[in-house]
Amino acid sequence: MRSQPRFLQGAFRFTGAGLDSPGRLDGALSYEVPADRRAQLVYFRGGNSTDELIYVRLLRDGEPMRLFPLGARAGTHVALRVVEDLLPGTGIEIDVAAPEGTSGTAIIDVGLVES
Repeated sequence: MRSQPRFLQGAFRFTGAGLDSPGRLDGALSYEVPADRRAQLVYFRGGNSTDELIYVRLLRDGEPMRLFPLGARAGTHVALRVVEDLLPGTGIEIDVAAPEGTSGTAIIDVGLVES
């Protein structure tokens, strides 16, 4: 079976409700592994336009899986290959948390490979 890349990506506006209150960025940042495939997370890249530390939370089937802190006006790249296998039917979603009242844009790029 051929491998196919999948991406969850874009620039998303947010307003923080507190670092202890992550909220959904956008419905486009969700993915479900097809029933006849498996998937593997390959990388996470993110950027933060604000002057505050924020974090992006990756959820697997509604449960926290990974946290990615993004410094003020900074970005990060985290290689994930050979770390996270996703079985058929597994759902992935992305939240963001920021200090209360902080508004800005998060740049998100998550790469996956289906096989």
